[in-house]
Amino acid sequence: MKKVVVTGMGIVSPVGCGVEYAWKNLIAGKSGIRKIEEFAEADLACQIAGVPVCGTEPGQYNPDTVVEPRDQRKMDKCILYGVVAADEAVRDAGLDTYTGDKTRVGVSVGSGIGGLNTIYENCIELANNGPRHISPFFIPKCIINMAAGHISIRYGLKGPNVALVTACATGAHSIGEGVRLIQHGDADIMVCGGCEGAVGKIGVAGFSAMKALSTRNDDPTHASRPWDKGRDGFIMSEGAGVLVLEEYEHAKARGAKIYAEVAGYGLSGDAYHITAPAEGGEGGARAMQAALRDAGLKPSDVDYINAHGTSTGLGDMGELIAVKNMFAGTNACMSSTKSMTGHLLGAAGAVEAIFCIMAIRDGIVPPTINLTDPVDEVGDFDLVPNKAKKRKVDVALSNSFGFGGTNASLVMKKVA
Repeated sequence: MKKVVVTGMGIVSPVGCGVEYAWKNLIAGKSGIRKIEEFAEADLACQIAGVPVCGTEPGQYNPDTVVEPRDQRKMDKCILYGVVAADEAVRDAGLDTYTGDKTRVGVSVGSGIGGLNTIYENCIELANNGPRHISPFFIPKCIINMAAGHISIRYGLKGPNVALVTACATGAHSIGEGVRLIQHGDADIMVCGGCEGAVGKIGVAGFSAMKALSTRNDDPTHASRPWDKGRDGFIMSEGAGVLVLEEYEHAKARGAKIYAEVAGYGLSGDAYHITAPAEGGEGGARAMQAALRDAGLKPSDVDYINAHGTSTGLGDMGELIAVKNMFAGTNACMSSTKSMTGHLLGAAGAVEAIFCIMAIRDGIVPPTINLTDPVDEVGDFDLVPNKAKKRKVDVALSNSFGFGGTNASLVMKKVA
C-alpha cells in the first residue's frame, strides 16, 4: 500500500490563524472562547463562542490577503474560511508554484453544516421582501461543496473533487478518504480538510434548544472543560483546517517538506442514537481499532491521543471509557484541545489532525485546560491537565465522532 504523507497545513481558528500562531497559543493553554454581544441581544441561552479574531496583525483573520472583498460577497464565511486555510496549506506545500500534472491533484474539503447563516439570512429576506430580493449567488454561496470548488478553481486542481458531510467527523473523514484516493492511484496529491461557519443566532439557538451548549456566559474562557465535573455543555466554534496529502515517493521526488505520515484511518457507525454515543463508546472504539489495524500498529505504539472531548456529559464519558479500556497498561496520554478552541464541528477533525502533527514535530502535547475537578472515572489516566507536557511523540491518534453515530479515527506517525 502506498505511503501517504503531509506536506502542507493551514488553519483558521479561535486560537489563531496560521498553524504556528495557533500552535503557540494552544501550547500556552490560551482559550479562544469569548462572549458574543449579539447573542445577548437575541436572548440566547448560550452567549459565548469561539470565532477567529479579525484584524491585520499576525495570527489574526484577514481574508482580504487571500480573496478580493468583492469575491468574498459570493462566499458564506464557512467557504471563505476553507479557502483561506487552503491558501496557507497550498503555499506551505509549494503547490502554488507546482508545475506537475494537476489532473493528479484533487480536493476533499467538507463541512458539517455549511452556509447556515446565509440560508437563515435569505429566508428572512424572502419572508420580508419576496423572491426578487434573493441574490443569484445565494445557492453557490452556501452549498457545502463550494469550498472544494473554489479551492480547485483557484489553483487549477483537476483531480478528484469531493465534499463529505458527516457532522463533527467531517474533517477527519475528508482526510481519510483523501488518503485512500491516493493509495488507490486516483491522485498523487490531495488537498483535504474541513470548514465551518455556523456560529450565529440560528445555529446557537438550535444547539441551545438541544441543551447541548454551555451557559457559563460570564466566564467564557473556563466554559469548555472536558472530563471536569463542572462541565455543562460544549462551545460552538468556527474556522477551518486544511492539509496537503501526498504520495511519499512523489513528495520526495519534488523535494517537498514532509511533516508526518497519515498511517491509519478507521471509521465506524454506532447504529444507536441520532445524537448520543453508543454505550461505553463502543462505536468510537471500533474506529480506533480499525485505524490502528490499518496502520499496522498496536495500542502500545500510541504516544498521544487527541480526543473528540467536547465537554458534554455522555460524549466525554463514552470516549473516556473506550480509551481507558483500549489503552490500559500503555504509556499513552490524551488531551482535548477543544478545551481551548471550542468545537469547530465539521472542521474539528482537520484542525486536530494538524495539532497531532505539531505534537509529533515538537515533542510536546497540548493540555486539557479547565480540568480542575476530574470525573471519578478518570482515575490515574493522564489527560494532560492544564499544562502542556514535553514528551516524545512518534505516533498520535485523533478521534472525531459525529451526530448520527458516525465515527472516524486517524493515526499520524513520524516519518523516519
